[in-house]
Amino acid sequence: MKFNNKHVIGKNVKIGNNVKIGDNTIIYDNVTILDDTVIADNCSIGEPLNAYYFEKKYENPKTIIGSGSLIRSYSIIYASNIIKNKLLTGHHVTIRENSQIGENCQVGSYSDIQGDCEIGDNCRMQSYVGVGKGSNIGNYVFLYPFVILTNDPTPPSETIFGVSIGDYSIITTSSVLLPGTQIGKNCLVSANSCVNGKYEEDSFISGNPAKLIGKLSKMPFFNEMKIRHYPWMNNFDRNMPWNIIGYKEWKKKND
Repeated sequence: MKFNNKHVIGKNVKIGNNVKIGDNTIIYDNVTILDDTVIADNCSIGEPLNAYYFEKKYENPKTIIGSGSLIRSYSIIYASNIIKNKLLTGHHVTIRENSQIGENCQVGSYSDIQGDCEIGDNCRMQSYVGVGKGSNIGNYVFLYPFVILTNDPTPPSETIFGVSIGDYSIITTSSVLLPGTQIGKNCLVSANSCVNGKYEEDSFISGNPAKLIGKLSKMPFFNEMKIRHYPWMNNFDRNMPWNIIGYKEWKKKND
């Protein structure tokens, strides 16, 4: 990959070893980019907060991009984000301020993560996902295209009830999670569902309005091997930390 060094670097920026920065990209003040990261063309890293435009004494908060990350073109990452290693974004991604993102996460093209979000490790967000402010997403969560997590129960208002999603849960295409919805661990939300309320671990949730159908592990969802697919961790390991030894053995070693 060849860049032409036509980028802008602000003050107090710390850049690690073997970092590549694309053309027309701006790295604002107080950003740290750790080793082996690629920031592609036309990105904005440490994008100033709203106060930057109105306060003369504004100082940009610290922003950290973890090592081994790939930020694709036209992505904007606001100041005051803490992002751990191996973030992978698509194009035109926006990550707003005061969010924390764990290791080895993927955020698809045209996705928008609003402020004050917490996202665990090894999460996968496909294209056109919207994560509302105040959302809390666990580890190994999959959000498929056009999933929306909302947060305003009486729009428009200043009230925010963020959505919570537990570890290993899957939210499939075009589903909407309404403000304050709580999804437990190892749950599946079927496509085009509109979900409200609180759901326990191992729930299969479907419909508009969504309802609890039953225990996910008891549903007749069989894969090509003709075995129950859920919990999915026993049957899917691509880019997962258990891809060599299997989930059960990995879990045993990490408990």
